[in-house]
Parts: sequence; C-alpha cells; structure tokens
Amino acid sequence: MKTMNDACLNMLQDIYYAERQILKALPKMAKAAESEKLRQSFLKHREETEHQVERLQQVFEHMGKRARGQTCEAINGIIEEGEEFASDYEKGPVLDAALAANAQAVEHYEMARYGTLIAWFRATGMTEPVRLLEQTLAEEKQADHLLTEIATAELNQKAAQVAKAA
Repeated sequence: MKTMNDACLNMLQDIYYAERQILKALPKMAKAAESEKLRQSFLKHREETEHQVERLQQVFEHMGKRARGQTCEAINGIIEEGEEFASDYEKGPVLDAALAANAQAVEHYEMARYGTLIAWFRATGMTEPVRLLEQTLAEEKQADHLLTEIATAELNQKAAQVAKAA
C-alpha cells in the first residue's frame, strides 16, 4: 500500500526533474528575449533555480533518498510551447510577450507543486522539508510577480502596438 511519504517522493521527483529542465530552458529564453528587463529576469531566475535544485537535494537527503528526477510531461509540454514561440515568431515585442506568458505558465506549475508538497510534508510532520520548500515557493511567487510587472508595464503594450502597425 502506498503511503503519503510515497506520494511526497513521487511529486518531489517530478519537481526535481522539472527544475532541472527549467535550468536548461532559461538561458535559451534569455537569448530569445529582446527586452533587457525580461532577459535579466530569466538570468536572475536561473541563478535562483540552481539554489532551488540544491534545496530539493536537501529534501531528498532528509527523506533518506537519492535525488533523482521522474519525467514530467507537463513541464516538457510547457517548455516545448515556449520553444515553438521562439521558433515561430521573430525576435521582438510579440515574442517577448509570449515568452513572459510561457514563463508564467512554468511558474504557476511550480507554485502548484511546491504548495502541495509543503502541505503534504506539513501533514507528515516533516518540518525541515517544509522550511526548504517554503523558501522556494516564495521565490517562485516573486518571479511570477516580476514577470507580471514586466508584461503589464512594457511587453504587452509594445506587442499590441506591433499589431496596430501591421
């Protein structure tokens, strides 16, 4: 019979895989971005993601397990969508708006996973994983907030102007 610890481990393996895929995708997204603010947000979040992976490794250790990922088709799909935008759209305001939206889809997926893991670890009485994961969840929320600010203050208006000029 599967236990809550098994469920925690499965979701932990999912998000570990996802974070490692995101580490690979963020430099590509930064390269595709024309907006300097967007590019810098991707590069900053890549640094944060490196620390998030380290925290996940600590959670695995706390569980007495080896850190390993489990293929996450959801994150693969979201990343693939971003790659499609980058290959289908010219570098510029419309692509920047699409990249920001795609990055927010990634953040929302991560926030959902981390929120669940925090609740599950809290229910099992494991306080150290909760502390580590709460740190990461706060970073994910901040990254999402920053993307919203950049999109609403700059990217979406510029992208809309391209549509009016066409």
